[in-house]
Amino acid sequence: MHDTATSTDNGNGTGSTHPVIVVGSGPTGLLLAGDLAAAGVPVTLLERRPHKISNLSRAFGVHARTLEQLDARGLADDLLATGSTITRLRLFRRLSLDLSTLPSRFPFLLITPQYEVERLLERRARELGVEFLFENEVVGLRQDDSGVDVDVRGPDGAVVTHRAAYVVGADGHRSAVRQAVAQPFPGVSVIKSLLLADVRLAERPESVLTVNGAGDAFAMIASFGDGWYRVMGWNRRHEVPDDAPLDLDEVREVTRRALGTDYGMHDARWLSRFHSDERQVPEYRVGRVFLAGDAAHVHSPAGGQGMNTGLQDAANLSWKLAAVVKGLAPDSLLDTYQSERHPVGKAVLRSSGGLVRLARAQNPALRAVRALVSAVVNAARPVQAKALAQVTGIGYRYPAPRGSHRLAGTRVPDVALDSGRRLYEALRGGRFVLITPRSGQVPYDGRGDREDLPVVEHWASDRRTTVLVRPDGYVAWAADDADAAAIERALTLRYS
Repeated sequence: MHDTATSTDNGNGTGSTHPVIVVGSGPTGLLLAGDLAAAGVPVTLLERRPHKISNLSRAFGVHARTLEQLDARGLADDLLATGSTITRLRLFRRLSLDLSTLPSRFPFLLITPQYEVERLLERRARELGVEFLFENEVVGLRQDDSGVDVDVRGPDGAVVTHRAAYVVGADGHRSAVRQAVAQPFPGVSVIKSLLLADVRLAERPESVLTVNGAGDAFAMIASFGDGWYRVMGWNRRHEVPDDAPLDLDEVREVTRRALGTDYGMHDARWLSRFHSDERQVPEYRVGRVFLAGDAAHVHSPAGGQGMNTGLQDAANLSWKLAAVVKGLAPDSLLDTYQSERHPVGKAVLRSSGGLVRLARAQNPALRAVRALVSAVVNAARPVQAKALAQVTGIGYRYPAPRGSHRLAGTRVPDVALDSGRRLYEALRGGRFVLITPRSGQVPYDGRGDREDLPVVEHWASDRRTTVLVRPDGYVAWAADDADAAAIERALTLRYS
C-alpha cells in the first residue's frame, strides 16, 4: 500500500495491471475502493491532489440511508461520535419535517463535516489494503473488450499508462474520466452565486441547524460541534462570478438580512463562492468505465443530498463489481447500476431543484404554491412520510422483474434476527443474507465462509416471509411460505 505518490513505470511508460482503478478520493471513491478491497479485489485509487483531508469541505449532513450503509460497514457509530443530530428540518419558515418518525435506526440528520466521513472511509480503505496514488492525474483513457488503459501524469510530470479490467470515475463534477469517455453533462445553473464560510460565533444559535430566508437573502448556519460553524448564504441582488473577491463583511451582511443577526461571527478560516448546477450524465456505465457521485450528477444543496447520493451510488456498484471481477456473476449484472441508480439521481435533481425554486420564489403565484405545499406536507402524514423518505434516501426502491414479490427491490430496515444480531450487522461480511422463518427449510448451511453462498439468518419474530437481502440492503427476492426448492432457485438467479 502506498500513501505517497509513486510511479509504477517499468521504463517504457507502461504501468502495472489492476483489476479495478478508482479515480477520486472523495467519500464516493473511498467507500467504493474500501468495499472492493473488503471483498478481496485488489484496487488502486488515483487522486490528482496531494494527500490531505481538507477541513474545508462543503457537505455537512449525513442522512438516514447513508448511516444505514455505513452501519453495514461498522462505521456508523464512530461517525455519530463526531457530530450532532437534529430530528426536525424546517423549510420555507412554515414547512417542518419530523425526522424522528423515520422507520430507521437513525431517525435524524447527522450534522458532521464531510472530512469526518472521509477520515473514517480512508482509514478503512487503508486497513483493507487499498493502494493509494496521490498527485496522479488522469490525462487520457482508452478501452477495449478486455480492459481499460488509463494515462496518468505523476508528480514528476511523467505519464504512465495503467491497465485495468474496470475503471470507476468518482472524481467530481469536473471529472476527467467523464470527459475521457465523452459523456455529456447536460443541465443548467440553478443558483449563480452562493457564499460559503467556516467561522466562529460569539453567540451560539439555539439550534444545530439554523435556516431562513427574508426578502432577497437566504442563510443557513450549521454547527460542526467543535466551535466552528458552516455558513451558507445567497443574495439575489448580488450574483457574481465564483472568483469574485469575498470577505467576511459580505457574509455577515447576508446572514443578518436572512436571520436577523450574524451571531457575532469572526475568525473565518475559509471563504468561498460557488455556483449550483443541476446536471446528470445520460449513462452511468460506458463499457468498462463507470461514473459515480458528482462525476455522474450534481444538483443544488437543498435537502443536503449530494454526498449522500454519491455514497449510495458506491454501495450499489461495489458489490456488483466485486462479484463480476471474482467470477461470481456475469458482466450483465453491472448494467443494473445504470437502471437502478440513474433514476435515483434524476429524482434527486428534481426534488432538490424544486426545493430551491420554491425557496427563491418571489412572485405571488409561486409564493402561494409554496404556502400550499407547506400546508399539505405539514397536515398530511402520508405526504410528509413520502417527502421524508425521498430526502433521506430510505424510500427509494429499485426495479424488479415482472411477477416479483411486492418486497423485491425495496430497502430492508434494520430488523432483529433470531441470532441476536441486527440485519446490518449480518451484512458486514459483504455477502447476501437469507432471512427465513425459524422453522424455514434451507438447502445448505449458510454460516460458513463460502462467499458464494448467503449467510442464513432467521427472523426474531414470527414472520413467515423468506427474504434474500443483497449486500447493499435491498431485497433481491422474497416469497411467502417458501420451501427449500424455491430458495435454491432464487439463489441460482440472484445475480441475474
